Amino acid sequence: MRQRSRLSLAKANPSAVQPTYRRLARFVGWLLRRLVNQDWDAAVALPATGPVIVVSNHISNFDPPSLGHYLIWHGRWPRALAKSDLWKVPVIGRLARATGQIPVQRGTERAKDALIHAREALAAGACVVIFPEGTITADPDTWPMTPRPGAARLALETGVPVIPVGQWGANYVMPGKKPVWPKLFPRRTMIYRMGRPVDLSGLGDPQDPEVVKLASGRIMAAITELVAEIRGESAPELVYDLRVGARVPPVQSR
Repeated sequence: MRQRSRLSLAKANPSAVQPTYRRLARFVGWLLRRLVNQDWDAAVALPATGPVIVVSNHISNFDPPSLGHYLIWHGRWPRALAKSDLWKVPVIGRLARATGQIPVQRGTERAKDALIHAREALAAGACVVIFPEGTITADPDTWPMTPRPGAARLALETGVPVIPVGQWGANYVMPGKKPVWPKLFPRRTMIYRMGRPVDLSGLGDPQDPEVVKLASGRIMAAITELVAEIRGESAPELVYDLRVGARVPPVQSR
């Protein structure tokens, strides 16, 4: 739906938000329309209002603004979980705070605080965005990796719908895990496809680590299916595990 991406922000998303967020979104949308193409679906599964968790594969340092563009122009103001190091970057940190993004102090005992803030955001009716892999994929062919438990635990504890999104294209603009200067020629297309809410019913006690593991498997399987659809090929049977440094059998989502 390239046509929707061309709408003015006032028409695409007139809902109230912090003024700095609206000004930033207007500028980023203007910039992205001039740098890359957009191939979007209609995002019909995205609730117009109320709490929702959006989960997506993470393929590039370029995909957070691109995913934000997609969600904002479909009517929601995302609050994303992101590594706390970004809050130390002068301009980016100020904008992250002003727009209500949620820092994650990875590798520390305070990492769990991000889920507390995410629950508070959901209680206020927000759209919370999580990359379940926790970092940009290290899979050699850019497929989704094994998930971390945060998204599943948050969904099970809150009962909020989980909407999967598959994306492709940002990995060509800024390939790899390290920030690099964008490669804008030839002009790339940001492709987004949204799936139905992930069914997490009937799994049992949300405090049970095995239940969280199964829920994570369902979430990641839904995302991977959308990525395979976009790429027009089958995903590998094994899934890359960053801790192992190799592909391993996926979690059976039952």
